[in-house]
Amino acid sequence: MTIRPLLAPLLGLGLLLGARAIPAATPTAFTATYDVSQGGQPMGVATVTLRAAGNGEWIYSKDVKGTGGLAALLGANVTESSRFRWKGDVPEAIGYDYQLQAAVKQKQRHLAVDWPKNRVTVDEGKGPQSYPARPGMVERNTLALALGLALRDGRRQITLPVAVRQEVQAQHFEVTGKETVKVPAGSFAAQRVDRTDADRGFSAWYAPGRYPLPVKLSQHDGGDMVMELVRYRAD
Repeated sequence: MTIRPLLAPLLGLGLLLGARAIPAATPTAFTATYDVSQGGQPMGVATVTLRAAGNGEWIYSKDVKGTGGLAALLGANVTESSRFRWKGDVPEAIGYDYQLQAAVKQKQRHLAVDWPKNRVTVDEGKGPQSYPARPGMVERNTLALALGLALRDGRRQITLPVAVRQEVQAQHFEVTGKETVKVPAGSFAAQRVDRTDADRGFSAWYAPGRYPLPVKLSQHDGGDMVMELVRYRAD
């Protein structure tokens, strides 16, 4: 359900009066489930959730459980958790935690933003690194959510400041076409979005009138991984 048809008369009146348009609402709590594959083979199941944390902050989490192939054999699980606040319709980063657990490998990353000091600190277990923050900054976990909201607002070229390991990168994305995408959740007339500033093999397909998250995501940087939407539930 969308609130835009209900607001259309008010928006038209506001434009006639020279008033500012009413901003689109940010998402409420949700749970989304994805099938995850790598190299064309089933790898696991991802659960993505958004929930309010109080004091104007939100928690956005992604848990990937290895259920097939080598991921299941190694007992590989990945957990990503982001804490953010809304800056308009951008999930502005406050903190991010990444943890990979497997039989032969463990990896972690902790990112914290000190907004009063305008600093980002990143620690991967080898000592912290620090660099300047940027307003409206997201991180890699909330990137897909930020792109979905930009598409919902009608944008076709999107630049986002993304906090990575050593700096804030300006990452550029563009709607490159419309495609029919079939995933376990159904068939969607989707907008395809590609990253255009680097050859990172990132593509995502969104149905922005339906969901703030992609119905399909493909990323080849670090492995040929594909996520396909199984179900989405507003909580």
